[in-house]
Amino acid sequence: MITWNNLDTLTGFKKLQSLKGETISAEKLTPERVRACCVPIAAGLTYNYAAKQTGAAVLAVLQELSDEAELVDKFAELYNGGAVNTGENRLVLHHLARGQLGNPVVKDGRDIGAFYRKEAARIAEFAAGVHGGSIANERGEPFTTVVQIGIGGSDLGPRAMYLALEGWAKAAGAQKMTAKFISNVDPDDAAAVISSVDLGRTLFVLVSKSGTTQETLSNELFVKRFLQGAGLDPSRHIAAVTSETSPLANNPAYLASFYMDDYIGGRYSATSAVGGVVLSLAFGGEVFSAFLRGAHEADLGAKEKQVTKNAALLDALLGVYERNVQGYPVTAILPYSQALSRFPAHLQQADMESNGKRVNRFGKPVTYPTGPVIFGEPGTNGQHSFYQLLHQGTDIIPLQFIGFRQNQRGEDIETGGSTSQKKLAANLAAQIAAFACGKGDPNPNKSFPGGRPSSLIFGERLTPEALGALLAHYENKIMFQGFLWNLNSFDQEGVQLGKVLTKQALSGDTGGALRVYADLLGV
Repeated sequence: MITWNNLDTLTGFKKLQSLKGETISAEKLTPERVRACCVPIAAGLTYNYAAKQTGAAVLAVLQELSDEAELVDKFAELYNGGAVNTGENRLVLHHLARGQLGNPVVKDGRDIGAFYRKEAARIAEFAAGVHGGSIANERGEPFTTVVQIGIGGSDLGPRAMYLALEGWAKAAGAQKMTAKFISNVDPDDAAAVISSVDLGRTLFVLVSKSGTTQETLSNELFVKRFLQGAGLDPSRHIAAVTSETSPLANNPAYLASFYMDDYIGGRYSATSAVGGVVLSLAFGGEVFSAFLRGAHEADLGAKEKQVTKNAALLDALLGVYERNVQGYPVTAILPYSQALSRFPAHLQQADMESNGKRVNRFGKPVTYPTGPVIFGEPGTNGQHSFYQLLHQGTDIIPLQFIGFRQNQRGEDIETGGSTSQKKLAANLAAQIAAFACGKGDPNPNKSFPGGRPSSLIFGERLTPEALGALLAHYENKIMFQGFLWNLNSFDQEGVQLGKVLTKQALSGDTGGALRVYADLLGV
């Protein structure tokens, strides 16, 4: 029988607190340590924690803490169909969308895994029809562009994944269609995208699980106005991704409808139909399948109980040590890959919407910090932006670097005795060492204290499989941290109040400060 306890009641956490103050320095960051602190993830990716503030004592206690908190057992409870989303009394099954990890999950007489497999096959068939020309516009012309209309999890994950694979696909000859995204209710967003495409050859994918998302439906009407103005039938140009109970389901107003389940939250939906339709249209069903294989391989690794063999679990535990023992409130995600330019933005939602909670899974206030603030930018751009604060600021901010030995497109130039890719990798290696080791100088302005902890996820090349593994690694890290903090990481009540007040402001059914602010902004 699994027990759910607050972090500060666990014996392992009290032991961990006694280890506060562990540091990393030039003396400790030896070549042997760097080589030894590697944990495989999946699809050729490896997690390296050598520059983290941890030694044998910390690792031993982290193992004790993981076992005491039953973290891997709780993961099994999740993928075997337990209602771990206590806020909404729902199952949490985004892992099942990319492969079965345990027993078949049957709910209300329905095999959920079979449902996901059926939808994946329907998506692949639809994408093949679009690419083959059997699904075309009114004039029989092929669609050349796909535009996803969604917000939050219906935009951030799919957009980040598309951008991450676009360069790879072009180099591999796998690009089938160009993808663009409309998310913001700001009309300038939709107008800019619409003005950049050939409407007659554009297929729009409307994504809303509930079918009632205000921003998404407003943008749908915006798009329909332009389609109708161009003499085009919206029902031949818009497909829907929604739940089977939403008003968008089985609706003849759409070219096709694809379904996600209530058991997959928006921020975890990139491996469901939410990401599957746009990625399959852009790159083909085979590429999306490879993406799912990488994610599934990483999920299998997350079942391992030994923390030094389970990269997501170790990453999660070290993050809790940094947040709750060392007292670091922020984490930076720093991919040294332009393809991952929107990956930090996706992780902002995935992490902060999941673990930005002040009550536990039973609704009781917690007395310890929970999820950190997440931010990031690709290197080397970030080095010329906010790294000054990271190196010499008054706060220590843990860093999570991501890098690859090869670029995606296979194009490069050699200058000054090295290629651009090697310069990129050299910058990444240098930053890890600089943050950890620092540099003394008689001039305080030029002195670097060091002791800034970081991890590194690295691989050969960012492929669909590697991207799937990278996504799953972070999803599982967030999940394990939520378990340890005793949070419900799978609801998002924090976004609901703003929706209610927005409706009041639009209807005029409000007063006080909200009415004044609405008046100032011309509502």
